[in-house]
Amino acid sequence: MGGFFGAASKNDCVTDVFFGTDYHSHLGTRRGGMTSYSEELGFQRNIHSIENSPFRTKFLNDVNAMKGRLCIGCISDTDPQPIMVRSKLGLYAICSIGIINNAEQLVEELLESGCANFEAMSSGNINSGDLIGALIAQKSSFTEGIRYAQEKITGTMSLIILTKDSIIAARDSNGRLPIIIGKRDDGYCVSLESYAFQKLGYETYRELEAGEIVRITAESCDVLEKGDSSKLKICSFLWTYYGYPNAVYEGVNVEVMRTRNGEIMAENDIKAGRLPDVDFVCGVPDSGTPHAIGYANRSGIPFARPFIKYTPTWPRSFMPVNQKMRNQVAKMKLIPIHELIEGKKLLFVDDSIVRGTQMRETVEFLYENGAKEVHMRSACPPIMYGCKYLNFSRSTSELELIARQIIDEFEGAEGVKYILEYSSSSTERGRRLRDEICRRLKLTSLEFQSLEGTEAAIGRPECSLCTYCWSGRE
Repeated sequence: MGGFFGAASKNDCVTDVFFGTDYHSHLGTRRGGMTSYSEELGFQRNIHSIENSPFRTKFLNDVNAMKGRLCIGCISDTDPQPIMVRSKLGLYAICSIGIINNAEQLVEELLESGCANFEAMSSGNINSGDLIGALIAQKSSFTEGIRYAQEKITGTMSLIILTKDSIIAARDSNGRLPIIIGKRDDGYCVSLESYAFQKLGYETYRELEAGEIVRITAESCDVLEKGDSSKLKICSFLWTYYGYPNAVYEGVNVEVMRTRNGEIMAENDIKAGRLPDVDFVCGVPDSGTPHAIGYANRSGIPFARPFIKYTPTWPRSFMPVNQKMRNQVAKMKLIPIHELIEGKKLLFVDDSIVRGTQMRETVEFLYENGAKEVHMRSACPPIMYGCKYLNFSRSTSELELIARQIIDEFEGAEGVKYILEYSSSSTERGRRLRDEICRRLKLTSLEFQSLEGTEAAIGRPECSLCTYCWSGRE
């Protein structure tokens, strides 16, 4: 996926942006970038790979050389960003978050309409920032151009633009990702994560509405185009998995939601008479832990940590892109505590079950260390669709998703008609899906949080949440 941070200040703000951007490292594993502007040095830009070392390590020396009272930075899971664009609107830097599903079609349309050429990356693809810049240049102002680009793009596009005198921020049309404005005595900042600016002395000024466009300077935050809260479809998976525990989206804290989510799962098990007789409730670290604490609190079963994730050398912020290596690293990070595993019946809560590969290895690891039973609870419904709005999954086919694999094996293409039945534990199809996942992953029992339970844990109106990956609803 990715994240960004920018600041406009009466004082040099490069260090602020360095730390603010670093606080987004959990959102991407490939590249980081920073661009600042000062009257003395003009635009200064640095981009580095963060696949093998974290953002702060790569940019520490750059920060000492950069200057400016205007600066933006980003973590990108896709293209090198920010990129510099020169058009009739002037010279500026741009970085975006989201996914452009119709990029090839848009490039062809622009080339046919007279756009001379695009600079291609080594892969042959066009940098998303370059494409967005070309779309913006079709109109006579940034506001008109951003709105035009968002209308043309199939997918999602939130962005920040750095000019010589301001920063422009635009939240995507449906608000699938958040953008928060912070305020301090000497200026303003813009961030995807609310907590990213708290340690820098900023206070939350406000969160942008879906589709809203603003311009920030050291003196003001001005609305260029109003948003429309009725179009809000913020990604529910931010709370379940991607968001950092301190993050607050639309007024709802991630850690609080996850704990409440676990409580709801336990209540569901109690009401259905399927609360297992286990020694401990445990979380698959790190995001599964608060869900598990909530489950333990409500069920009355003690919480324990039978294995600890070793993160000093392989934190989430720069996991390898290669899936085989990712699986190996995931395995190497889990260090057992034998006294809490051997001869014990364990119930684990994980944030989600996607392909099932890492979970199968985790379960095998527990049995190898003497576990008597391993039960699993997923903190969200079965993932049935690859996300087409955000770049959070590396799946190339929906048949890579374990739930869809099984449904396809059961009923072929016809199985898609019964997705809602398979999601529910109260139907024959739903029970059959759970039994098959248990067989494949060697689980004693398995249950998923319901869609209604997830929405209740978030506490936002259903109509304001995107649940496409679970329900297929647009």
